[in-house]
Amino acid sequence: MIQFVPDSLKDVRAKDNFANTARLICIGYEVTAAVLVLEAWIKMAKLDETLDMTEPPSEAFDRREAVVLTGETVEHGRRMLLPIIRTDAGGFFGFGEHDGPQFDNFQGRFAQLLPPKRPRAEERELARAMLAAMGVTEGRVRGVGGRN
Repeated sequence: MIQFVPDSLKDVRAKDNFANTARLICIGYEVTAAVLVLEAWIKMAKLDETLDMTEPPSEAFDRREAVVLTGETVEHGRRMLLPIIRTDAGGFFGFGEHDGPQFDNFQGRFAQLLPPKRPRAEERELARAMLAAMGVTEGRVRGVGGRN
């Protein structure tokens, strides 16, 4: 099993770096299935209304906190949204059921992490060399040597 946890996802650059590093890991280690777990803010359109895209979900008054699970293989992808339920004091209580639309068309920086075809040996070697230059070693992605 391979795992990679970013130090931070505080801004667009950090998110892009994480997604690109994950893609390199998938190439370098011939990953055949990937699961991504993300905390997110979501904003839903009201029934019979168009979603207001003028503000990002993180700034919306009616935003909801959720965990997004994505799983993919080369042939298939599945996404699941789990709304976070908080206690009145703000502590974590559990997960709810998502009763909105299904995520049939998932796009963006965290989509299609796996290469569309099996990487050749030279592609794997190049990816591993790039990862090593970034400080992402085999020991770290295999869970040896602490946090990424």
